[in-house]
Amino acid sequence: MNDPFLSDFLAAGVDADEVPELAALASARPLLDAFITLFRGTETEVLMRLLVLREIGREADAPRWAPEALRARFSYLDPVKLETVLKRLRENGLLAIGEDGHYALSDHGRNAVAAIAMLLRFGEEEDAELGFLTAQLAGLQAVGGITAESLGHLLSKLNDLTWHFEEAIASGSEFRILDARRRLSANGRWLERGTELLDKLLADPEVDFDIARIAQRIGLAQSRLARADASFQRALNKIEAQRVTLGASGISSSDVAAWLRGLDAAALATLAADACASVPELPLLAGGHELLDRAESLLEGGGSAAPADTTLPPADDAATGFAPQAEDLRMLEHFTHRLGALPAPQPLHHVIAGGGFAPASYRLSLLALLADGAETAPEGGLEDGPVSSFMRLPVEVEFGDTLTAVGEDEIGAMTLGEVRPRATTPA
Repeated sequence: MNDPFLSDFLAAGVDADEVPELAALASARPLLDAFITLFRGTETEVLMRLLVLREIGREADAPRWAPEALRARFSYLDPVKLETVLKRLRENGLLAIGEDGHYALSDHGRNAVAAIAMLLRFGEEEDAELGFLTAQLAGLQAVGGITAESLGHLLSKLNDLTWHFEEAIASGSEFRILDARRRLSANGRWLERGTELLDKLLADPEVDFDIARIAQRIGLAQSRLARADASFQRALNKIEAQRVTLGASGISSSDVAAWLRGLDAAALATLAADACASVPELPLLAGGHELLDRAESLLEGGGSAAPADTTLPPADDAATGFAPQAEDLRMLEHFTHRLGALPAPQPLHHVIAGGGFAPASYRLSLLALLADGAETAPEGGLEDGPVSSFMRLPVEVEFGDTLTAVGEDEIGAMTLGEVRPRATTPA
């Protein structure tokens, strides 16, 4: 790899033999020279070389061409230009000439023509890259020549498609989503072919580790693409919910957008001629003198705003027919009368029982309030009423620390205690 021109591209102190990535390209120098010959020069020169080379290689039954046959075949070309093209292809190893003076494609020329024919074949479809890469892998698998690099090209293409579809969904554009969906549908058969290739490849127990690793990543990328159609449908459903119909005409905003997309730039400019203004239309434009007069009046206090009226509206008479709801204290009064007539000490559960669980709970809460009343009552006493009468009862309440079984009046057990008149001495 002693190419003096490579030193112009390599860093200082780096030799071409120290770059292993260049070794594969250097070993394929004759094939690369063939493609350089085809594609060097102007676009017209490239087209003429490809035209002549493809027509020469298209004849399979008689692959050798006499000079007279070539001139007759390309009678629509200038004879001098044709001789120039043939000379260029012959000198660079794309055409071979035998001892009898007949032309034929060289090995590198035939390989170049076959590669270009395959690319042109897939170029007629919507997505040429995925079909070409999948077909290339199928051919390599047939001859047992699949490499990690060839699988990496397919993985890169699948990831690029995934990114393109995600961008279309994120854009929220109905037209981009529909285009992406059509592109996915066109690539459906290539995705299926790729899945078949991966199944056969991963079924081989002796497959290389790097190849198996990239194949698994390709399978994951294909799974993401298989789920993309559902994502497209959800995005389209969301757009459908937001679509606006213009009156009763049946024309939607999508129809208008599609019609506008079909117009050229001149037609769009004509439609927007009277719809857009270069500057906003101002109803009032004040100059420097007007602004200065306004500022002076504000500084002098003459232009200050009048104070806001903060007076309250006149009062209205409140309704007199409304009476607040009075609390029912009949149970409290009855219990006060009962405790006031208590002749002797009584067990706690006998005092509170009667009427069910709810009344018993109410009486127990009153006794608890009465037990704590001596400590929590204010010095001035309570105001006159049923509550104050209850709190002034000469009764003492004592609560124990154990439970006693009751088994009646919806009470299973309760705290053991005693209620006794204050004048009575406990036994």
